Amino acid sequence: MPSPTVLIVAAYNEADRIQMTLSALAAAFPDARVWVADDGSKDATGAIARGAGARVVRSERVIGKGAAVTAAARAALDETRRENGGAEPVFVFCDGDLGDSARELGALYRAVAEGRAELAVAVFRTRVGGGLGLAVGFARWAIRRRCGLDAIAPISGQRAMGARTLEGLLPFADGFGMEMGMTIDAVRAGNRVLELELDLDHRATGRTPAGFLHRGRQLVDFMRVYFRRSRTRRPTAHGPRPA
Repeated sequence: MPSPTVLIVAAYNEADRIQMTLSALAAAFPDARVWVADDGSKDATGAIARGAGARVVRSERVIGKGAAVTAAARAALDETRRENGGAEPVFVFCDGDLGDSARELGALYRAVAEGRAELAVAVFRTRVGGGLGLAVGFARWAIRRRCGLDAIAPISGQRAMGARTLEGLLPFADGFGMEMGMTIDAVRAGNRVLELELDLDHRATGRTPAGFLHRGRQLVDFMRVYFRRSRTRRPTAHGPRPA
Protein backbone atom coordinates (compact mmCIF):
# COMPACT_ATOMS: atom_id res chain seq x y z
CA MET A 1 0.00 0.00 0.00
CA PRO A 2 1.59 3.31 -1.04
CA SER A 3 2.08 5.95 1.62
CA PRO A 4 -0.54 8.71 1.48
CA THR A 5 0.72 12.21 0.75
CA VAL A 6 0.12 15.47 2.59
CA LEU A 7 1.30 18.67 0.92
CA ILE A 8 2.12 21.83 2.87
CA VAL A 9 2.71 24.96 0.80
CA ALA A 10 4.31 28.05 2.36
CA ALA A 11 2.96 31.27 0.88
CA TYR A 12 3.15 35.01 1.37
CA ASN A 13 1.57 37.32 -1.24
CA GLU A 14 1.68 34.64 -3.95
CA ALA A 15 -1.63 35.46 -5.65
CA ASP A 16 0.05 35.52 -9.06
CA ARG A 17 1.64 32.05 -8.74
CA ILE A 18 -0.23 30.02 -6.14
CA GLN A 19 -2.86 28.73 -8.57
CA MET A 20 -0.21 27.43 -10.96
CA THR A 21 1.72 25.85 -8.09
CA LEU A 22 -1.37 24.10 -6.71
CA SER A 23 -2.38 22.88 -10.18
CA ALA A 24 1.07 21.38 -10.69
CA LEU A 25 0.94 19.70 -7.29
CA ALA A 26 -2.50 18.28 -8.09
CA ALA A 27 -1.08 16.78 -11.27
CA ALA A 28 1.89 15.26 -9.44
CA PHE A 29 -0.06 14.14 -6.35
CA PRO A 30 -3.68 13.61 -7.45
CA ASP A 31 -4.79 12.00 -4.18
CA ALA A 32 -2.89 14.27 -1.78
CA ARG A 33 -4.42 16.51 0.82
CA VAL A 34 -3.15 20.06 0.39
CA TRP A 35 -2.56 22.65 3.10
CA VAL A 36 -1.44 26.23 2.52
CA ALA A 37 0.40 28.10 5.27
CA ASP A 38 -0.55 31.71 4.52
CA ASP A 39 1.74 34.02 6.48
CA GLY A 40 -0.56 37.04 6.67
CA SER A 41 -0.75 37.68 2.92
CA LYS A 42 -2.24 41.02 1.96
CA ASP A 43 -3.39 39.81 -1.45
CA ALA A 44 -5.78 37.06 -2.56
CA THR A 45 -3.41 34.16 -1.87
CA GLY A 46 -5.68 32.53 0.71
CA ALA A 47 -8.87 32.94 -1.32
CA ILE A 48 -7.24 31.48 -4.44
CA ALA A 49 -5.89 28.54 -2.46
CA ARG A 50 -9.30 27.80 -0.95
CA GLY A 51 -10.87 28.02 -4.40
CA ALA A 52 -8.39 25.39 -5.54
CA GLY A 53 -9.52 23.05 -2.76
CA ALA A 54 -6.65 23.58 -0.32
CA ARG A 55 -7.05 23.85 3.42
CA VAL A 56 -5.66 27.24 4.42
CA VAL A 57 -4.09 28.03 7.79
CA ARG A 58 -3.77 31.80 7.77
CA SER A 59 -2.33 34.22 10.29
CA GLU A 60 -3.91 37.65 10.37
CA ARG A 61 -0.48 39.27 10.54
CA VAL A 62 2.96 38.25 9.34
CA ILE A 63 4.43 35.86 11.90
CA GLY A 64 7.32 34.51 9.83
CA LYS A 65 7.68 31.43 7.66
CA GLY A 66 8.70 29.07 10.45
CA ALA A 67 5.73 29.86 12.68
CA ALA A 68 3.25 29.88 9.77
CA VAL A 69 4.38 26.50 8.46
CA THR A 70 4.51 25.05 11.98
CA ALA A 71 0.83 25.96 12.46
CA ALA A 72 -0.17 24.32 9.17
CA ALA A 73 1.95 21.23 9.85
CA ARG A 74 0.39 20.73 13.28
CA ALA A 75 -3.11 21.09 11.85
CA ALA A 76 -2.28 18.58 9.11
CA LEU A 77 -0.78 16.13 11.60
CA ASP A 78 -3.84 16.37 13.84
CA GLU A 79 -6.09 15.57 10.90
CA THR A 80 -4.01 12.62 9.74
CA ARG A 81 -3.98 11.16 13.26
CA ARG A 82 -7.78 11.27 13.33
CA GLU A 83 -8.34 9.89 9.85
CA ASN A 84 -5.38 7.74 8.87
CA GLY A 85 -5.54 4.12 9.87
CA GLY A 86 -3.08 2.74 7.33
CA ALA A 87 0.42 3.57 6.14
CA GLU A 88 2.34 6.48 7.61
CA PRO A 89 1.84 9.55 5.39
CA VAL A 90 4.67 11.37 3.70
CA PHE A 91 4.62 15.14 4.13
CA VAL A 92 5.92 17.18 1.21
CA PHE A 93 6.75 20.84 1.88
CA CYS A 94 7.24 23.47 -0.80
CA ASP A 95 7.13 27.20 -1.45
CA GLY A 96 4.14 28.75 -3.18
CA ASP A 97 6.15 30.32 -5.99
CA LEU A 98 7.29 27.12 -7.73
CA GLY A 99 4.62 27.37 -10.40
CA ASP A 100 4.49 24.49 -12.88
CA SER A 101 7.87 23.16 -11.73
CA ALA A 102 6.17 21.82 -8.57
CA ARG A 103 5.43 18.73 -10.68
CA GLU A 104 9.02 17.64 -10.01
CA LEU A 105 8.50 17.11 -6.29
CA GLY A 106 7.39 13.52 -6.66
CA ALA A 107 11.07 12.56 -6.45
CA LEU A 108 11.18 13.80 -2.85
CA TYR A 109 8.12 11.77 -1.94
CA ARG A 110 9.59 8.61 -3.46
CA ALA A 111 12.90 9.02 -1.61
CA VAL A 112 11.06 8.95 1.73
CA ALA A 113 8.34 6.43 0.80
CA GLU A 114 10.98 3.99 -0.48
CA GLY A 115 13.01 4.32 2.71
CA ARG A 116 16.08 5.97 1.16
CA ALA A 117 15.99 8.87 3.62
CA GLU A 118 14.00 10.29 6.51
CA LEU A 119 14.40 13.82 5.13
CA ALA A 120 14.66 14.49 1.38
CA VAL A 121 15.67 17.97 0.21
CA ALA A 122 15.49 19.41 -3.31
CA VAL A 123 18.48 21.10 -4.90
CA PHE A 124 17.63 23.52 -7.71
CA ARG A 125 19.40 22.25 -10.83
CA THR A 126 19.58 25.77 -12.24
CA ARG A 127 20.27 28.76 -10.03
CA VAL A 128 17.94 31.69 -10.64
CA GLY A 129 18.83 35.20 -9.46
CA GLY A 130 20.27 35.58 -5.99
CA GLY A 131 22.86 37.81 -4.40
CA LEU A 132 26.47 37.38 -3.39
CA GLY A 133 25.97 34.08 -1.63
CA LEU A 134 26.79 35.31 1.87
CA ALA A 135 23.57 34.15 3.53
CA VAL A 136 23.58 30.74 1.87
CA GLY A 137 27.29 30.35 2.54
CA PHE A 138 26.76 31.08 6.22
CA ALA A 139 23.91 28.56 6.36
CA ARG A 140 26.14 25.84 4.86
CA TRP A 141 28.92 26.63 7.32
CA ALA A 142 26.52 26.72 10.28
CA ILE A 143 24.97 23.34 9.40
CA ARG A 144 28.40 21.78 9.04
CA ARG A 145 29.52 23.22 12.39
CA ARG A 146 26.38 22.19 14.27
CA CYS A 147 25.80 18.69 12.90
CA GLY A 148 28.62 17.80 10.48
CA LEU A 149 26.52 17.68 7.31
CA ASP A 150 27.87 19.28 4.12
CA ALA A 151 24.60 20.58 2.71
CA ILE A 152 24.30 21.61 -0.92
CA ALA A 153 20.91 23.32 -0.48
CA PRO A 154 20.87 24.44 3.17
CA ILE A 155 17.79 26.66 2.87
CA SER A 156 15.73 24.89 0.23
CA GLY A 157 12.06 24.94 1.20
CA GLN A 158 11.29 21.87 -0.92
CA ARG A 159 11.43 18.91 1.45
CA ALA A 160 9.73 15.60 2.29
CA MET A 161 9.57 13.51 5.46
CA GLY A 162 7.39 10.96 7.19
CA ALA A 163 4.91 11.87 9.89
CA ARG A 164 7.07 10.60 12.75
CA THR A 165 10.07 12.53 11.51
CA LEU A 166 7.94 15.65 11.22
CA GLU A 167 6.63 15.26 14.77
CA GLY A 168 10.19 15.15 16.06
CA LEU A 169 11.18 18.34 14.23
CA LEU A 170 8.32 20.57 15.35
CA PRO A 171 8.19 23.41 16.13
CA PHE A 172 10.29 24.71 13.27
CA ALA A 173 12.76 27.54 13.83
CA ASP A 174 11.40 31.05 13.48
CA GLY A 175 11.34 33.00 10.26
CA PHE A 176 13.72 32.16 7.45
CA GLY A 177 15.73 29.92 9.75
CA MET A 178 13.13 27.17 9.40
CA GLU A 179 14.96 24.98 6.90
CA MET A 180 18.42 25.44 8.38
CA GLY A 181 17.15 24.52 11.84
CA MET A 182 15.20 21.59 10.43
CA THR A 183 18.33 20.12 8.84
CA ILE A 184 20.43 20.48 11.99
CA ASP A 185 17.72 18.98 14.18
CA ALA A 186 17.08 16.12 11.76
CA VAL A 187 20.74 15.09 11.58
CA ARG A 188 21.18 15.36 15.35
CA ALA A 189 18.16 13.09 15.82
CA GLY A 190 19.80 10.43 13.69
CA ASN A 191 17.78 10.94 10.52
CA ARG A 192 19.27 10.37 7.09
CA VAL A 193 19.22 13.44 4.84
CA LEU A 194 19.22 13.02 1.06
CA GLU A 195 19.56 15.94 -1.34
CA LEU A 196 18.17 15.49 -4.87
CA GLU A 197 18.80 17.75 -7.85
CA LEU A 198 15.50 18.70 -9.52
CA ASP A 199 14.39 20.99 -12.35
CA LEU A 200 12.69 23.60 -10.19
CA ASP A 201 11.97 27.27 -10.75
CA HIS A 202 10.92 30.01 -8.36
CA ARG A 203 10.76 33.76 -7.93
CA ALA A 204 14.31 34.68 -6.93
CA THR A 205 15.35 38.00 -5.45
CA GLY A 206 17.94 39.87 -7.48
CA ARG A 207 20.73 42.29 -6.63
CA THR A 208 18.36 45.12 -5.80
CA PRO A 209 17.88 47.07 -2.55
CA ALA A 210 14.83 44.93 -1.76
CA GLY A 211 16.76 41.78 -2.57
CA PHE A 212 19.70 42.67 -0.34
CA LEU A 213 17.30 43.62 2.48
CA HIS A 214 15.59 40.24 2.16
CA ARG A 215 18.87 38.38 2.33
CA GLY A 216 19.96 40.49 5.29
CA ARG A 217 16.85 39.38 7.15
CA GLN A 218 17.59 35.80 6.21
CA LEU A 219 21.12 36.08 7.58
CA VAL A 220 19.86 37.44 10.91
CA ASP A 221 17.47 34.48 11.22
CA PHE A 222 20.24 32.04 10.28
CA MET A 223 22.47 33.47 12.99
CA ARG A 224 19.70 33.03 15.55
CA VAL A 225 19.37 29.36 14.60
CA TYR A 226 23.12 28.87 14.84
CA PHE A 227 23.47 30.37 18.31
CA ARG A 228 20.34 28.67 19.67
CA ARG A 229 21.64 25.25 18.65
CA SER A 230 24.83 25.03 20.62
CA ARG A 231 27.42 22.42 19.71
CA THR A 232 26.82 20.63 23.01
CA ARG A 233 23.09 20.19 22.52
CA ARG A 234 22.19 16.50 22.58
CA PRO A 235 20.07 14.82 19.90
CA THR A 236 16.39 14.42 20.66
CA ALA A 237 14.93 11.03 21.51
CA HIS A 238 13.29 10.89 18.09
CA GLY A 239 15.31 9.11 15.45
CA PRO A 240 14.95 7.15 12.26
CA ARG A 241 12.66 4.18 12.04
CA PRO A 242 14.42 0.86 12.66
CA ALA A 243 15.20 -0.99 9.44
